[in-house]
Amino acid sequence: MTVLTKLASQLDRNDEIPNIELAQELVEANDIEGIQEIIENLKNKNKNIQSDCIKVAYEIGRLNPNLISDYAEIFIELLKSSNNRLVWGSMQVLSTIAEVNAASLMGNLHAIKLAIKTGSVITIDKGILTLAKLATVNETNNEQIIPFLIEHLKTCRTKEVPQHAESTLIAITDKMKEEFLNVLMEREPYMTKPQQKRVQKIYKQFI
Repeated sequence: MTVLTKLASQLDRNDEIPNIELAQELVEANDIEGIQEIIENLKNKNKNIQSDCIKVAYEIGRLNPNLISDYAEIFIELLKSSNNRLVWGSMQVLSTIAEVNAASLMGNLHAIKLAIKTGSVITIDKGILTLAKLATVNETNNEQIIPFLIEHLKTCRTKEVPQHAESTLIAITDKMKEEFLNVLMEREPYMTKPQQKRVQKIYKQFI
């Protein structure tokens, strides 16, 4: 029986619970064929099925990134999709597999950066997290990615700075610490009180 019958849209549901449950089922059963079917149907003509499948893929990546990491190139290609749900959903998936298939993502760094520059709020949020995770894998990755993340913190909307700084924090080395903190200090005066509190918690990580 096809796993598609368990998707939310096929059950006439408007919530994501069936998709989350299907992902859990696929992971627990190590159902490689079922996962393959989910991936193949990211190109289904029915946009509801596409949306359900990208949600299932993300949940699989969250639970066990190794089961979905071999499909990295497919998700990178979907960053160019005209369907925004697939774009930000794919970036969510990439954020879960960045550390287990860093080579594929690093080979497509330009595509990820471009999606961040042109994407929706969720695409940007998850894109910054994806890059930060990639930057933790090794020194070479770090040197290629951190300047982009620092520049992003200089220019992104003020309200985005705390969240994106929190994501970037995992990849900040002693070498880049001073520049990272200087950017946050420059932007802090323009933040709301709650935003400033989040940034001040980051400072404490370096004390």
